[in-house]
Amino acid sequence: MGKLDKEEASGSKQDKKPDKFEKQLEKEEAYHFSVRTDLALEARELIDEPEEEEHSIDGIEVSEEEHQNKKIRVTWVEVFNEAGAKAIGKPVGNYITIESQAMKENDLETHEEISKLMAKKLEKLRKLKKNSSILVVGLGNWNVTPDALGPKVVSKILVTRHLSEQLPESLYGLVRSVSAVSPGVMGLTGIETSEIIRGVVDRVKPDLVIAIDALAARRTSRVNATIQIADTGVSPGHGMGNKRVALNEKTLGVPIVAIGVPTVVDAATLVNDTMNLMLEEMAKQAPQGEEFFSMLTALADEEKHHIIKEILNPYTGNMFVAPKEVDAVIERLSTIIANAINLALHPGIKNNDFRRYLNA
Repeated sequence: MGKLDKEEASGSKQDKKPDKFEKQLEKEEAYHFSVRTDLALEARELIDEPEEEEHSIDGIEVSEEEHQNKKIRVTWVEVFNEAGAKAIGKPVGNYITIESQAMKENDLETHEEISKLMAKKLEKLRKLKKNSSILVVGLGNWNVTPDALGPKVVSKILVTRHLSEQLPESLYGLVRSVSAVSPGVMGLTGIETSEIIRGVVDRVKPDLVIAIDALAARRTSRVNATIQIADTGVSPGHGMGNKRVALNEKTLGVPIVAIGVPTVVDAATLVNDTMNLMLEEMAKQAPQGEEFFSMLTALADEEKHHIIKEILNPYTGNMFVAPKEVDAVIERLSTIIANAINLALHPGIKNNDFRRYLNA
């Protein structure tokens, strides 16, 4: 083969290389088009939105539970197999979502109801023995309020592991061995969060790990008004777009239950929601332009989100937004979650002892 032939052959091979790059670009494009959310319920809703009607998906079952308090809405999403996991991008397992706008308000009665409801769901997800040992992990950065939910919950947990040998026999089975840790974030410690927790788990050897973390939502209405409980584990920092080692039964070697609250929303998502409301209102006010506004509203959320993100990027970058009253709300949410965990883990705490023993 001559030199020219070799160059032509080499050129023909190079011509095929862009195919790989195109595939990579397609993957990146798909990533940019996806709307970031940590909630399985929202991931499931994304599939229905283009058709604006519910349809069954193989491997996923969604059920809504009725609650006597109309302020509280409970939804159970169960992912049965890999087909369902692939469809919504969430691992196989159970996802319980508790929604209530009262979480953002100073409504103590509803807060107590949510805590009791959460405790029942935790008990249902993981059956514990009287002598079970539990490790509670508060993920997040205590120096950043929207990310301080985990550490704040840990500060309100009734820890008893250090007292287990000193408790009288009369309390056996009424108080379980509970320990808690808040490992911080890699930016503060220089250590991967999963490495710290694995080290603690190897030493403490708990029967269950409960991890609390701040999440990101797709809908602004769910920010600080939604609690998700999942038996699939958690990926610290995932809602903020940070890639960290997942905390699950495979990586830790023990079952894990993750509790999360969306405390922030992507700026592009916020703009997208605002535009939808504005277009709907403008369509009502201007009948002559109704078709034009309807056309804009009919655009898929992924397309609108992508366009908005491209416009905002030079000015805001990858920005997340938190409500101005985030300090007070995080304090309330941490109390609700801590009370639920205390109720679920310590059988000796009864409902009528709620205000007496818990952080009401």
